Amino acid sequence: MQPFMRRLIHSLLLALLALVPWPVSSQVPQPGFSVVDSTVVASLLTCSPGQQTYELYGHSAIRISWNEVKDEAVVSCERVYNFGIFDFDQPHFVWHFTLGECDYIAAYTSLPSFLREYAARGSSVTEQVLALYPDEARHLLLSLDSVCRPENRSYRYHIFRHNCTTKARDYIEAAIRGRVIYPARHPRHTFRSILHQFTDGHEWAREGNDLLLGAEADTLLVERDEQFSPIYLMQYFDSAFVDRGRSVYTTLVLQRNELLPEDTSRQQLEADALPAFPLSPRALWWLLFVIGVVVAAVEVCHRRIFWPADLVLMTLQGLAGCLVLFMVLCSEHDTVASNWQVWVLNPFPLFFVWSVVRADRLGQRHIYHRFACLLLGSFLLFYPFIPQHFSQLALPLALLLLSRAIVHLIVYRLRP
Repeated sequence: MQPFMRRLIHSLLLALLALVPWPVSSQVPQPGFSVVDSTVVASLLTCSPGQQTYELYGHSAIRISWNEVKDEAVVSCERVYNFGIFDFDQPHFVWHFTLGECDYIAAYTSLPSFLREYAARGSSVTEQVLALYPDEARHLLLSLDSVCRPENRSYRYHIFRHNCTTKARDYIEAAIRGRVIYPARHPRHTFRSILHQFTDGHEWAREGNDLLLGAEADTLLVERDEQFSPIYLMQYFDSAFVDRGRSVYTTLVLQRNELLPEDTSRQQLEADALPAFPLSPRALWWLLFVIGVVVAAVEVCHRRIFWPADLVLMTLQGLAGCLVLFMVLCSEHDTVASNWQVWVLNPFPLFFVWSVVRADRLGQRHIYHRFACLLLGSFLLFYPFIPQHFSQLALPLALLLLSRAIVHLIVYRLRP
């Protein structure tokens, strides 16, 4: 009887499982699949870029709506959960951000308040309603509610691996019973190339990125790494599907809505209100190089070194080098530790600037210039082969500094 009873119990369990409304592989969630009065509805919100530096890459948030019984009445509730809250006024914000030790906060607000903020800067807001089962949507709501509590809401922010967009994606994936699959996309991108797409027209923001990001920012990314960008995550969600096991696949996005259209006129007003520098980075750096060449030519003709040029250049090079070297050695930010620009921008000129200026004023040689020729010449020799996209400053600065060193050698050789 025991084998018979085991088979009977097994058959009953299979029969009960057959009563559960599992979707079959040929089915996908239809409109209204999870949108009923008693069901939580979850959406990914994607905001288009603004004009401020921290707005250039867009933003992501999660919208949750549900029905709740209050005072024996059913009321509709809604929240927008946001992982991108930060405060410039918090103590030592810039210092902690530079170190990569900046904490962001998870919080929620109402949808009208959220939309007003992005309408004020002219950004669009696109909603992707997620095709979640009712228990998955409820799980997502409870998880987001928990993470917004005061004891849980802070998290360590990192630009590429742990930001407001990746946090939203991770919470959505954690709520799904199954594996989210993102189809491969071509061409593949790098962190830097994606940043360049969103800093197009903002050359000084691009120059700042290129100055601090190292060679790791130029390696090709897998699909998941590209999702640090809100716009890219939205595109990936559009084509993603969920492997729920037993050859059952469902789409991740049920439908897509435009909650707020982009206001190009307001965007232009925001752009016009920003302080503008008359020269692009490339034009400024090459202008400085030309000025340096003219000064060098005058020095060779008069066989005399113009010492204020050394004072200014070596001081600026050393201060910029302190920043680059500090980021390489101390910052926790992704990709900054592999910055080959430290070859040109390093603090060493600060150790020699006063002795070099003193030698210039006394008309004496200084060994620093031979060392600079060797270092900068090596950099320019290997420049085409270094696997990093350099800032527009790197090449003209290296040429300018090399020309200064060569001029010193020529002038002191020409002297009787």
